Amino acid sequence: MAVKKNQSLDGRQVFGALLRALREFNDVTPGQAALIVGYSESMLEKIERGERNASPEFIDEIEKLLALPGVLEPTATRLREQRHPDWFGEYAEREGEAVSLWSYTTNAVHGLLQTREYAHSVLSAYAPTLDDEEVERRVQARLDRQELLTRKPAVNLSQVILESVLRQPIGGPAVMKAQLGRLLDVSAMRNASVQVMPLSHGAHPGMDGPFTLMETASQEWVAYVEGPDIGHVIDSRKQVSQFQVRYGMIRTQALNEADSRRLIEEMIREL
Repeated sequence: MAVKKNQSLDGRQVFGALLRALREFNDVTPGQAALIVGYSESMLEKIERGERNASPEFIDEIEKLLALPGVLEPTATRLREQRHPDWFGEYAEREGEAVSLWSYTTNAVHGLLQTREYAHSVLSAYAPTLDDEEVERRVQARLDRQELLTRKPAVNLSQVILESVLRQPIGGPAVMKAQLGRLLDVSAMRNASVQVMPLSHGAHPGMDGPFTLMETASQEWVAYVEGPDIGHVIDSRKQVSQFQVRYGMIRTQALNEADSRRLIEEMIREL
């Protein structure tokens, strides 16, 4: 049966209902389940209502608790595939499993840091052929990915953003002001670092374009590069090592975290 465009939320509700049914069948209360898997009870209830996505770590722990290995994961995998473009699916899965994520961005604020209004403006402009329903589906999927920042354990995040990205008034002054405020909020998190590569710097190692590096729980690193309607996950150790060296140089040459915050605050005052 073909998947309709408006099924992403319904898919989460189906997954949540399955999770709740299996939990209740095994006589496990929400409080017991939440305690064992390391989530708050309210977050577990949101997953069961289809309001939040379940991370791969959550699924692994809940399957162990219910002694049902491999029962929930196939449904969760199909749901992830429905919520993102085909070419983005592998990245989204790797991102959800990441313990560290480093990214250099040159075109738009990284999806993990976008506000709803900014994401809507970016997706509407980037893909003008998408109808409103599909745009909203992708916006929600993007926002759901941001749970990576606050889950337990939270991802170790490092972002370097080209200054021109922050000076482009995507969505208008009000939207951009809120987006810059969001960056300040993220930069204040203990697990996050936000830096700006100033335009005044001149030539630097990031001129080849944006990329992302991700580390898994098994300490394996992969790189990710993206173009128009195409994305490529790179797991070659030699290539990944080259990206790591490049990112280290970019971070060193960018403004430090304190100076980056001051620059962002100045941009907010200018809007």
